[in-house]
Amino acid sequence: MKTISDLSSHGSALPLWPPGGTPLCAGVGLKPVHYRSILEQRPGVGFFEIHAENYMGEGGPPHRYLSAIREHYTLSVHGVGLSLGASHPLDEAHLQRLKVLIDRYQPMFFSEHLAWSTHASGYLNDLLPLPYTAETLHRVVEHIDATQTFLGRRLLLENPSTYVRFTESTYAEPDFIQEIVRRTSCGVLLDVNNVHVSAINHGFDPYAYIDAIHPSSVGEIHLAGHTHEWDEDGSPLLIDTHDQNVSDAVWSLYAHAIRRMGAVPTMIEWDTRIPGLDVLVAESQLANAVARAAQEKVHV
Repeated sequence: MKTISDLSSHGSALPLWPPGGTPLCAGVGLKPVHYRSILEQRPGVGFFEIHAENYMGEGGPPHRYLSAIREHYTLSVHGVGLSLGASHPLDEAHLQRLKVLIDRYQPMFFSEHLAWSTHASGYLNDLLPLPYTAETLHRVVEHIDATQTFLGRRLLLENPSTYVRFTESTYAEPDFIQEIVRRTSCGVLLDVNNVHVSAINHGFDPYAYIDAIHPSSVGEIHLAGHTHEWDEDGSPLLIDTHDQNVSDAVWSLYAHAIRRMGAVPTMIEWDTRIPGLDVLVAESQLANAVARAAQEKVHV
């Protein structure tokens, strides 16, 4: 096996997406509590998305169920542990496990976060923000180049939800992401809820943020719920909790994104206080309806 250090930082052209195209209807996150219901009911969703780290073992019930579901549905793989923004080199063992998983299930997309979550002592239980500087840009680009070359496929980079901003940042977040895309040819996983959460927390225009992302770079969209709290000074503070329905404000922002970017595969995230499968399916159907209405408005 080649190590990351053996790989060229600018590999040959990578396939944009796996063959077969993309689904026209929204997908949902795959949760173990729903395995049996999915196989029994075969709900009408476009795809299921998994967290890569939950399936890095060699076998057992998770893989038995996932293999059975893969026979009927397209999958998308969403990583949370690659730590693209970390100051140290990528974890080669983690990357190798990721490649085994992707080669086994041939997902429609692979995505990761614009964040860091590892230190010399191990993994941190959070996705931590980055200063948007030239130094950070170089590091993230280097890590994405190595990841794409190693996996042989394009990575989608997800915009974060943030609660602090760094005074040393010299790029606005969408400009930072677009520069990464330009240098690596990766794509963007546009998390619309994250845009809304960060916009409220930091006081910027979420619609201008969406407009700053080039439509051709967006390969997937995430939608999720958030919790509304209050900061010490009485200002609103949103927390990206993934534990409730998508808010009206996020649906409106999603419609704007679809009008600008066209039909983009969309996924409903729900990671805590997980409801019945019917609730997730209903949210995915609402996403389909919002997307259709937004596209019809464009063509009027």
